[in-house]
Amino acid sequence: MKKMLMMAAVIGMVFAFAGCKQSSKKATPVISQTEQTQKNDNDSTVYGVCGDGTAMHTLELITDAGDTLNYMIDDEEDQSPVVGGLFSGDRMAVIGHKEGGDLVATKIINLTTLTGKWMSLDKNFEILEGGQVKSYAKAENNPWTTWKILNGKLLLNKDTFDIDNLGADSLYLENKNGIFTFKRQK
Repeated sequence: MKKMLMMAAVIGMVFAFAGCKQSSKKATPVISQTEQTQKNDNDSTVYGVCGDGTAMHTLELITDAGDTLNYMIDDEEDQSPVVGGLFSGDRMAVIGHKEGGDLVATKIINLTTLTGKWMSLDKNFEILEGGQVKSYAKAENNPWTTWKILNGKLLLNKDTFDIDNLGADSLYLENKNGIFTFKRQK
């Protein structure tokens, strides 16, 4: 079964690359081992860098494959799909779908904003590039050691969270056990 899925993925990639128009902008692919693993987990996330053509309601994403995709950002509902901001040059994880021929982003996570040191009353950890988490709390029973984005959710070890809010100094994660608030550590 895995071989059939891998073969289908390879064939799909060949057809996709054959039909794609190359962008004049090229981003240097920075694919971590975690992101490569995510692609094997039926992850619908597209990774890339926020381009200069990004505006209030559109995201220009220069993918790791070097393609330029333009996503519409639908923020008419109560909450914006963007967490962590849209800053040119920042690393992004995007979940989206096609609607009427346009790409529409349903979740945009700024991975550059997500990385860094975070703390709460009982947790003190650093999210590092490449899928690693370093714990600084000595008395912690189950410290987080790995992270990844999977279909718009943050996985810390085997704990799955929705990212409710991600700012320069705060991170709100939610799962079935409640909402967890973290403050950025300088």
